[in-house]
Amino acid sequence: MPLTRPAPSHRVLEIFLYCVLFLCFLQLITDFVEAIYAFGLMGTSITAEIASILLLFSPLVLLILPRGLSRWQMVVLGETAILCRAVEIMLDTRGQMLVAGVGVACFLIFFPSLLISLRRDKSQDNAFNLTIGLALSILLLIFLRVAGSGQDVTLDGSLRWLSWPLVIAAGILLPGAMRKEDLGLAGVRLVMSSRMGRVMGLSLGIAAVWTLLYFAFSSPNVLVRWTEANYPLVVGGITLALICFILLMATSGRFMMILKPKTVIVWNFIFLLSLVLTILPFQLRFPTDPTGYPFYEPTVPTLVFLPLVLTILLFPVILVDFLLFIRELLSIQPTWRGLGAGFTLGSLYLLVMILAHVFTTVYDYIPVIGSAFRDRFWLVYLVAGLGIALPVLLVRKSTYNLSSPQSLSWKAAAIGVALTVLVITFVFIFGSNRGLKVTQADQDQRLKILTYNIQQGYSEDGLKNFHRQLELIRSIDADIIGLQESDTNRIALGNTDGVRYLADRLKMYSYYGPKTVTGTFGIALLSKYPLLNPRTFFMFSQGEQTATIQAQISAGGKSYNIFVTHLGNDGPIVQQEAILKVVKGLTDVILMGDFNFRPDTEQYHLTTQLLVDAWASIWPQGFEDSGLIPKDRIDHIFLSPGLSVLEARYDNDPASDHPALTVEIGR
Repeated sequence: MPLTRPAPSHRVLEIFLYCVLFLCFLQLITDFVEAIYAFGLMGTSITAEIASILLLFSPLVLLILPRGLSRWQMVVLGETAILCRAVEIMLDTRGQMLVAGVGVACFLIFFPSLLISLRRDKSQDNAFNLTIGLALSILLLIFLRVAGSGQDVTLDGSLRWLSWPLVIAAGILLPGAMRKEDLGLAGVRLVMSSRMGRVMGLSLGIAAVWTLLYFAFSSPNVLVRWTEANYPLVVGGITLALICFILLMATSGRFMMILKPKTVIVWNFIFLLSLVLTILPFQLRFPTDPTGYPFYEPTVPTLVFLPLVLTILLFPVILVDFLLFIRELLSIQPTWRGLGAGFTLGSLYLLVMILAHVFTTVYDYIPVIGSAFRDRFWLVYLVAGLGIALPVLLVRKSTYNLSSPQSLSWKAAAIGVALTVLVITFVFIFGSNRGLKVTQADQDQRLKILTYNIQQGYSEDGLKNFHRQLELIRSIDADIIGLQESDTNRIALGNTDGVRYLADRLKMYSYYGPKTVTGTFGIALLSKYPLLNPRTFFMFSQGEQTATIQAQISAGGKSYNIFVTHLGNDGPIVQQEAILKVVKGLTDVILMGDFNFRPDTEQYHLTTQLLVDAWASIWPQGFEDSGLIPKDRIDHIFLSPGLSVLEARYDNDPASDHPALTVEIGR
C-alpha cells in the first residue's frame, strides 16, 4: 500500500490512517496555539513561550537534507505526531505546549514527505484517499465537539482514553503504508522557476485549507457564535454537507468528471463571498463619540442569515480544492527541497493567519499592533478564503481530467453515515438546554445570584479547568449566573464553547451576550428561569471592546431586571455611566460582573448612589465571619435598594483567578 489499484479493503485502511493523521494534526495545532496563548493570558502580555511558534517552520528541515528522508525516518515522524496527541492531553499547560508543538512540527515534515512517497502513483488514488481521510477527520472532530457540548470530549479527564485506540490502530498501519519501493528518488535540485512557483502556490493552498478548517469548520459552534444562529441546524447542516461530499467521493468513480475549472473557480468565490457576508452584518460600526453609548446591538432581519446558509452548503469546496492541490502536486513531482520550500511558505501563512485571528481580540494588550486589527474579524476570513481560492487558478485543466479511482464498497461509506447519525443525534439531544430546574427553583422563596469571571476557562495556576469551574458553580447551585471572560469560541481558547458546556451540564437557560466577531472577551447569562428579552449593548471603549447583557426573569410572581457586564481595564467611568444610564428608573435591578473598579473609586461611589453593594450591606466592616478579607474587590453585585439581601460571600477557589461572588436575596 499504496498500490496501483488498491483493493477497497486496502483503501479503507489507508483512508482510516489518513483520517487519524489529520485528526491528530488538527487537534495538536488547536492545543498548541491555545497553550501558547495561555501563557500570555496569565501575564496579559507577550511572553517568552511565544518563541515555540518557531516549531511551525519545521519544513525547513527538507531544505537542508541532501537526499530527503528515509522510509524509517518518515515512519518515526508520523508515529511521533500521532503519539504526541495522545500524550499532550495528559500534561500541564507547559508540557502540552511543548509536546503538541513537537507533534505539529513532525506532521509538517511528514506530510510533504508523504506526498513525495506517493508521487509515482499515476492512478491518483491517493489524492482521493487523502481527501476522504481529511473529510472524515472533520466529521469525527465535529462529533467529538458535539459530544462534549462544545469542548472536544477527549479533553475530559474521564474520556481521555478515547484517543488511544485510534493512536494504536494508526500506529500499527503506518509502517506498512511507508513501503520502500513507493519512495521517490530524493533529488537535490530545485525545480524550474515556473514549476517552483506552482509548487509554492499549491503548498500555500494546502496550508490555507487546514487553516480555514481549523479556524471554523471543524468546530461548528464557532459559526454559531458569530451569528447566534440555531445550533442544531448549523451543526446538522455542516454535517450533512460533509457526508454528502464523502459519499459522492467514496461511491462515485466519475466524481472528477462533473467538475470543470470554471465551475470550481465560481464555486470558490461564491463561497468566499458568502463567508465574508456571514460575518459582516455582525461586525458592528461602533460610534466614535462617547455620547453614542450605550449602543445596542441592532436587530438583524432573517434575510441576513442567507449567507450563512450558503456558507454551510458550499463549504465542501474547501475539500474539492484540497483534492485538486494534491493531484496537481503529484503530477508535478516536486523534489524534497521544492516541497520543503513550499510548505515553509505554507507554515508562514498559517502563523500569520493565527496571529491575525488572535489580534482581533487582544489588540489592546499588544502596543505594537494597536487598533490595527480592531473590528477586522471579517478581513481575517477574507484573507483565509483567498489563500484557498487563488491557488485554484494554478491547477491545470488536465488535472481535472485525470482518472478517478474505483468506488469504495457500501460498507466503507456506511462508516461516514453512521458518524453523521451520531453527530445529529447528539446535536438534538444536547443542542438546547431547557432550564429543567425551574420547577424546583420556583418553590424556593430565595433567589441565589452568582457572578464569576472564569478567566476563559483557566485556573489561577494556568491550567484549563472547565471541569473544576463546573464543580464550583454546581456546588453553589445559583439560580442566576453571570459569567465574564467567557468568549472561548476562538482559536486562542481552542474553539471551545465554554458557555454551552456549562449551560448543558447545569441544565440552565443561557444567553451568550456579544457575538464573537465584535472582539469582546465575552459575557454570558445563565438562569434556571426562562430569559426574557435578552439583548446586548456596548459601552464606549478606547481599548478592549466591552459590553453588557440586559434581560428579565420572572420568579415567584416578581420580575427582575438582570445585567451582566465586564468593564475594561481600571473600570473606565464612561463605561459605568453608560450602564447606569440604562439602569436608572428600573426597579428590582440585579447588576453584576467584573467591574474592574474598587470600592474607593469614583465609579463605585457613583454606582452606590443609585444601587446597593450587596456584599457590603452584609459585611460593612470589610471582612466575612469566616475571616476572609476580600482585598481589592472588583467583582460586585449591585441591587435596587428595595431588595432584601440575606447572604453574600466570596469564594476564593483557585479554579479561576477571580473569586466567585454569591448573593442571596429574599422575594
